[in-house]
Amino acid sequence: MAMVASDNAPLLAEVDMGTDSSAPTVRATVVQASTIFNDTPATLDKAERLLAEASGYGSQIVVFPEAFIGGYPRGTNFGVSIANRTAKGKEDFRKYHASAIDVPGPEVDRLAAMAGKYKVYLVMGCFLGKHRKVVPTASERIIWGFGDGSTIPVFQTPIGKIGAAICWENKMPLLRTALYGKGIEIYCAPTADSRDVWQASMTHIALEGGCFVLSANQFCRRKDYPPPPEYVFSGIEEDLTPDSVVCAGGSVIISPSGTVLAGPNYEGEALISADLDLGEIAREKFAFDVVGHYSRPEVLSLVVRDHPATPVTYTSASVKTEGGLCITPVTIS
Repeated sequence: MAMVASDNAPLLAEVDMGTDSSAPTVRATVVQASTIFNDTPATLDKAERLLAEASGYGSQIVVFPEAFIGGYPRGTNFGVSIANRTAKGKEDFRKYHASAIDVPGPEVDRLAAMAGKYKVYLVMGCFLGKHRKVVPTASERIIWGFGDGSTIPVFQTPIGKIGAAICWENKMPLLRTALYGKGIEIYCAPTADSRDVWQASMTHIALEGGCFVLSANQFCRRKDYPPPPEYVFSGIEEDLTPDSVVCAGGSVIISPSGTVLAGPNYEGEALISADLDLGEIAREKFAFDVVGHYSRPEVLSLVVRDHPATPVTYTSASVKTEGGLCITPVTIS
């Protein structure tokens, strides 16, 4: 079932959700909506409205787009060119940094309260666990750091094993394999990629992993970002009107057989929902299980370094001298 709305209209349910009543089912929703840029409290308010709406349709898991909190800084370069950063770009980054949240922190506490209130599993990039993007894409590396193997969780829950990969890291075969190895069943793929070719990647992952894929993207118009000159879409600003679509969405839900259950939607902000027949996972893995009977670990294997990676490690030992002073030698390895 797809639940679709225009910018200001109430959400309407389309398509009947028929499924085998003998198999466990999970109702899932992907949210296709824009951030309220540079206003994290207002974005959280919007998130709660959308979460309440999805809960009203019986959703048990709700997935939000990449960088919904804080915003995806589409089109801006933060005043960066080789060997140069402008004063305005630095100030733009300060504003963007101010929209970020701490994990843990009060915003995460509010998200936890929201999830409890509406009785859903909430995928928002920082709850119920943390995943940090392993490789930011292209110029995202100007503002985002790299994740490590300590934040690639898959959570065992009453509705299935839930995990996530963000945007183009979904193209990384070894990262996907790390998730498959943990038995992921509901594969969440928040993204900023609205191109048609993204759908091919999502279908492939569903088939490869024998899992349900829930991909959520923002739908944004130019007016959803601050106006120029405060915020400039580099190279295309003069071609845009306030109603120009700068991210067309394409949020989708796909089954382990590669069947599109809901979406992709390119029309506007929407809640896109479907019932997931979890029995389909076993039916598909009977034919192909990428880390089971279709693996060859004696030929090909993967080692995941799942500890936190830090640039500096201090190892200290205390040595007591005759004078009573404590000398602590410090080495950096």
